[in-house]
Amino acid sequence: MTLAPYSDDYFMRQALQEAEKGMHADEVPVGAVIVAKNQIIARSHNLTELLNDVTAHAEMQAITAAAENLGGKYLINCTLYVTLEPCVMCAGALNWSQISKIVFGARDERRGAGRYENIYHPKTEVIGGILKEECRQLIQDFFRKKR
Repeated sequence: MTLAPYSDDYFMRQALQEAEKGMHADEVPVGAVIVAKNQIIARSHNLTELLNDVTAHAEMQAITAAAENLGGKYLINCTLYVTLEPCVMCAGALNWSQISKIVFGARDERRGAGRYENIYHPKTEVIGGILKEECRQLIQDFFRKKR
């Protein structure tokens, strides 16, 4: 299958590749990429097990890398692609970063930030459900193997 360059599907597939890296490292398979001007400026997956750090979510790692890449803490005119809806912690960091757009795959019914109103920056656009089945399947397969 050929994906149009610079589409939400294309960048979400990049985030899925990151999630798969995490899964192979025995991390909960969540992947994230941050895009500016149609270029990936940061990519990461969960590192909570490796770093023994509950805050080392894919989004947090990507935010830090993107800010370093840009030379500033604000991610205005950037888009985060993440395979799982951000949690409240990550949503708070994304709010502070003033990221322009968040695109996520699978919804997180238990811990997702979407359960709360006005958690993201007022100017942040949020789109959910991009490649949601593939994103959800990856997480389900991971936990099925754990049980």
